[in-house]
Amino acid sequence: MPGIAAIANTFNTPNFVGELFALTPADTPFLSAIGGLTGGKRATATLHQWQAYDLRAPEANRQRVEGAPAPPPESRVRYNMHNVVEIHQESVGITYTRQAATGQFAGTGSAHPHQAAVGGTNPVAAELDWQTRQALTQIARDVEVSFITGTFQNPADNTKPRRTRGILEATTSNVITNSTPKPLTETIVLDLLQTVWTSGGIQNSETATLMCNAWQKRMLTTIFITQKNYREQSRNVGGVALTTIETDFGRLNIALNRHFPADVVSVLSLDQCAPVILEIPGKGFLFSEPLGRSGASDVAQIYGEIGLEYGNEKAHGKITGLTTGPVPPTA
Repeated sequence: MPGIAAIANTFNTPNFVGELFALTPADTPFLSAIGGLTGGKRATATLHQWQAYDLRAPEANRQRVEGAPAPPPESRVRYNMHNVVEIHQESVGITYTRQAATGQFAGTGSAHPHQAAVGGTNPVAAELDWQTRQALTQIARDVEVSFITGTFQNPADNTKPRRTRGILEATTSNVITNSTPKPLTETIVLDLLQTVWTSGGIQNSETATLMCNAWQKRMLTTIFITQKNYREQSRNVGGVALTTIETDFGRLNIALNRHFPADVVSVLSLDQCAPVILEIPGKGFLFSEPLGRSGASDVAQIYGEIGLEYGNEKAHGKITGLTTGPVPPTA
């Protein structure tokens, strides 16, 4: 049954008996691998900043002669990057009657004239708690999408919401863009890996990850495992089980992510990414609190502010404009 934008009562949210199954996938691989909703860093403002610096190129002829005067002073310049935390706020409401009537069941839906009910129990004993858990799961999925495809917005006033910059928008230096759709190939992947590696990314093999949706995952498996007769292996990153492949730039993870655009493959240095959380004094992050009553129901809101820190954007890369299915043979 679809969701409803209303307070739950005995009419619009009926009880049933038997085991309860989730119809909607709730996996959030990117968010989970970098810390989840309970990990990450803490912010003290809506705008979160971090810094970076670089070193000069190494020189083969920088030696000094004996007794030489001190060379001219040189200094390295630091620069900053930033993102915002965005607000995620939901509410749930349950009538008093709905909370109490845990043994009131809807019909079975059977066409049999003598099958009015079946034996069993209702697995949801506390409706408000169950609805709150589903709201938290939905927020996690929203955050996952924001962290991937979010478009940065830091408005000058309160007429628009803050929006965190997702990893795809943040990745601007190491990009391979196909103006017309092209299938993923080993050469394209290795070219991007080399560019990212040269820029200082994917140095930590444990967290160096290729992330993509279903078709590109199939292509990566074909290219780097099936065609090379490589025995598939896996490892765990932040509680997420990931397939690994051998490449010229080390053993990399492959993360299947249903929220990724179908035509994109990203190279991510997950060790540089983290959720950034703005905790509310006395409440924490992603808390549930009751709202004022106006009748015979309990209404609660779930609230949290979170954003993405992506480290050095040159440590990541992406390929866009890939084909998203089998390419028909040319005539």
